[in-house]
Amino acid sequence: MVYAVVRAGGRQEKVEVGTIVTMDRIKANAEGNVELAAVLLVDGDKITSDAGSLAKVTVTAEVLGNLRGPKIVIQKFKNKTGYKKRQGHRQELTRVKITGIK
Repeated sequence: MVYAVVRAGGRQEKVEVGTIVTMDRIKANAEGNVELAAVLLVDGDKITSDAGSLAKVTVTAEVLGNLRGPKIVIQKFKNKTGYKKRQGHRQELTRVKITGIK
């Protein structure tokens, strides 16, 4: 069983070949593929975590599409002062499918 932990938009995700991951918006190359930076690689009983060996590891992914996350409502309120503020946010996301770990 081969899997990797990759850095995906400020977070770390555990991925295998065929895994679909939603991460912060990233740009794909002309073919619609992306390379992700590996933080940890597990190949059966062998665990690789040093930076020199991980520089040789490539995790490739195919971009399935761009989307937006759910609406997040931010509300601030201070009692007795008449201060209230309401703000919304929707995060830009990309859905990718892992195609290879080499």
